[in-house]
Amino acid sequence: MKLRIAIFDDNKNIRESISMLLRTEPDLEVVGAFSHVLDCVEDTRECRPDIILMDIEMPGMTGIEAVHALKKEFPQIQVLMQTVFEDDDRVFDSICAGASGYILKNHLNTLLVNAIKELQFGGCPMSPSIARKVLNKLQQIPQHVKSGQAPDYQLTPREKEVLSCIVNGLAYKMIADQLNISYETVRSHVKKIYEKLHVASLTEAVAKAINQRIV
Repeated sequence: MKLRIAIFDDNKNIRESISMLLRTEPDLEVVGAFSHVLDCVEDTRECRPDIILMDIEMPGMTGIEAVHALKKEFPQIQVLMQTVFEDDDRVFDSICAGASGYILKNHLNTLLVNAIKELQFGGCPMSPSIARKVLNKLQQIPQHVKSGQAPDYQLTPREKEVLSCIVNGLAYKMIADQLNISYETVRSHVKKIYEKLHVASLTEAVAKAINQRIV
């Protein structure tokens, strides 16, 4: 079954370029391309994508606002943000809104397909410079916000080990190797972690783990 992709970008040339690029991949299908996000919930309900490519700067309503709306209605859909800006606040706001990954537009031709496939298998793709900014932003959270006893989310000891590995930036395969468990077992643990933390992406899980000192 093909992975269904929807594109939200106000630049017609970029929409068409991304569509052409993705249509060269036999296991990907572009099911919608939209110039604004004012009707993003209705558009998404109609085209039923698995992954959404979301421009951050959109007319009338920002991509970050759109992610908020979409994740409320479709928590299972993964959203990959795309932008020309390397802006700490935009990055952090996108993650808090529920974005599952973040890529700079000048990396689209070389990294987009791999980023989509990484999302498909539970990863959280980011441009290297963006990943560094996210870590820096999380580490700058005031100590009084971090202080206090962590809420009890009923994570098992193994789930806490997996979450700790995720916070440290390990990919699923690396976690499997480090904990001497299978790749599928890692995916199963991550799914349960999502449910217990009430999050929909790895980036949300990392932010919550750090903010609330869960691990």
